[in-house]
Amino acid sequence: MDRKDAVETPIRKVAAASLLGSVVEWYDFFLYGTMAALVFNSQFFPEFDPLVGTMIAFGTFAAGFVTRPLGGFIFGHFGDRLGRKKMLVITMLIMGLSTFAMGLLPNYAAIGVAAPTILLVLRMLQGIGLGGEWGGAVLLCVEHAPRTKRGWYSSWPQLGVPIGLLSSTLAVTAVTALPEAAFQSWGWRVPFLLSIVLVVVGMVIRLKIDEPPAFRSLEKAEEKAALPLVEVFTRHPKVTFLAMGARVSESVTFNIYNAFLVTYTVTVLSLDQSIVLNSLLVASVVGFFVILAAGRASDRIGRRPVFGAGAAIALVTAFPIFWLINTGNPYLICLGVVIGWGVAACMMFGPEGALFAEVFPTRVRYSGMSAVYQIGVIPTGAIAPLVATSLVSYYAGSVWPVAVYVIAMAAITLVSLVFLPETHRRDIDDARAAQPATQ
Repeated sequence: MDRKDAVETPIRKVAAASLLGSVVEWYDFFLYGTMAALVFNSQFFPEFDPLVGTMIAFGTFAAGFVTRPLGGFIFGHFGDRLGRKKMLVITMLIMGLSTFAMGLLPNYAAIGVAAPTILLVLRMLQGIGLGGEWGGAVLLCVEHAPRTKRGWYSSWPQLGVPIGLLSSTLAVTAVTALPEAAFQSWGWRVPFLLSIVLVVVGMVIRLKIDEPPAFRSLEKAEEKAALPLVEVFTRHPKVTFLAMGARVSESVTFNIYNAFLVTYTVTVLSLDQSIVLNSLLVASVVGFFVILAAGRASDRIGRRPVFGAGAAIALVTAFPIFWLINTGNPYLICLGVVIGWGVAACMMFGPEGALFAEVFPTRVRYSGMSAVYQIGVIPTGAIAPLVATSLVSYYAGSVWPVAVYVIAMAAITLVSLVFLPETHRRDIDDARAAQPATQ
C-alpha cells in the first residue's frame, strides 16, 4: 500500500502525539544525567572523593543505557506482535513513574546503602521505558507518513531530544538558583516530581491515536513474525550491524557534549555550572531547527548524505570544540556546545529515525530498529561520560584523549554509512529488508 496520497492532517496529529511522548521520555532521561553530574555524588555517594563520586554516579547513568536494549527487546517484540500504540502507553508509564519516584527517594544520610540501590533500580526502569519508547514513537510517524515526507515527520519525535534537554535544563537552572542548602535538601527533587504533569498530558494524547496502516495491513494478512528479534539477526544481520555502526557517532557526540561537559567544566575547570547549562539551552534551540532541516533534507537528497555530514562535522570539530571550552570564556564555550551538540549531533538525529526504520520490513521493524538504536548505544553512548571522565582523571585533567575518542567514533559511523543502503525512496511496505550497498 503506497501512502503518497495519504491525508496529512492525521499524520500531523500522530507526529504531535509522538513528539509530546518523546519530550516526556527525554526530559526524564536528561534530568537524571544532569543531576548525576551536579548532586547525586553528594546525595547518594557522599563517602567518596567528589570526582570519584561523580564517576560512580555516571555508572548509574550508564545503567539506564544498559537496560535500554531490554526495553527495546520486550516492547519491540510485542510492538511487532500486538501493535505500536499499546506499547507506547506502557513505556510512558514506566518512564514517568520511575522519574517521579526518584523525586521522593530518601538520600544516603536517611536510609544508607538502600538509597543508591533504589536509585539504580529506578534508573534501570527508566532505561527499559526509553528502550521501548523510541522505536514505537518513530514508527508511528514513519508508517503513517506519505512516502516523500517520512524523513520530515519522523524527525518530529526526534525533537523530543532538544525540547527534553531544554525543559530539563530550564528546570535544573531554576532549582540551582536556590541557596545551596535548599538545593541540596529539597530543590533538586522538584524537577523529578514535576514530570508527572507531562506524563498525564502525554497519556491523554497517546490514547487517542490509531495504529499505523502498515501494521493494520500486516494484521489482516496474518504475516506477523513469531520471534521478531530472532528474525532480525538471522535474516537481516548485515544491515542490522551496519546500522548499529552508523549509530555510534551520534550517541557518543551527544553524551560527551551533554552529560560529560557538565562535570568537566564544573569539576576540572572550576567554572560556574550555569555556564554550561546556559550553553545547553542555546544548543537545544539551535538543535530544534537543525533536526527539522536535516529530516526534510533527507527526503530530498537521501538519509546517508545528511547523516554523514553530521558525523563529519563531529570528526573535524572535536579538537576545536575542546579548545573553545578550555578558554573558560562563556561565549566560546557556548559556541563549542552549539557546534558539537546543536549542529553535529542533531544533524544525525534528524534522518536517523527514518533511516533505521526503512531498512527493515514491517513484520520486524519495531524490533529491528529498537535493536539498532538500543544495542548500539551500550559500548558507546552508555559509557561515554564515564569513559571521558576516566580519561580526564587518568591524564591529569587533559581533555585531548576525549577529543580522540569522539573522532574515532565518528570514523566508525562514516565507514558504516558507506556500506549501508540508501532508503529514502524505498517502499515502506516492501516485505524484504534493504540490502547492504555491497550486494
